Amino acid sequence: MNLSKRYTIAAVTVFTVTLFFGCESNFKEVQKINFSEFVPGSDADTVDIKYTDSGRITGVLKSPKMLDYSNLDFPFTEFPKGIDVTLYDKNQKRTFIRSNYAVSYKPTGIIDLQGKVRITSEEGQMLETEQLYFDQNNEWFYTERKFKLTDAKGSSNGQGIDFSKDFKVINSQRVSGEIESDE
Repeated sequence: MNLSKRYTIAAVTVFTVTLFFGCESNFKEVQKINFSEFVPGSDADTVDIKYTDSGRITGVLKSPKMLDYSNLDFPFTEFPKGIDVTLYDKNQKRTFIRSNYAVSYKPTGIIDLQGKVRITSEEGQMLETEQLYFDQNNEWFYTERKFKLTDAKGSSNGQGIDFSKDFKVINSQRVSGEIESDE
């Protein structure tokens, strides 16, 4: 009787170990099936992209690195080493944009600019902030972060601003600074 208990315990132990390792192997296979790699569909170094509308250049984007994730359900393009963009309006007046990092979300048309963002117009207006969004469809910039706006009349600081790409319409919040008045 004692011998049969040993065989029973040994058989149960072997069965349990086999079951455990069998499940572990299957569990790892299930994990592999559910795991999707987060890798870009394409990767480019030293990009120089020209955007056109009816044969007219509307923008030029330069970046040392571009990662395109158009293979995902919510596609986007990442610029991990920053961007240098020149936007042209209908009169060919330029707006210059620089940031240390950027992400362009294709479905929404929103570009998220981050890290020492600087926007300068040909007229000398300049906005500096740490994060700024650009709505490509409406050609509109906005942020809730702190900013510094400089032009020929002086400079102002604040937190929260939105403006048109040509700086003609500016709505700022919580502003302080010295600005020369026309009055």
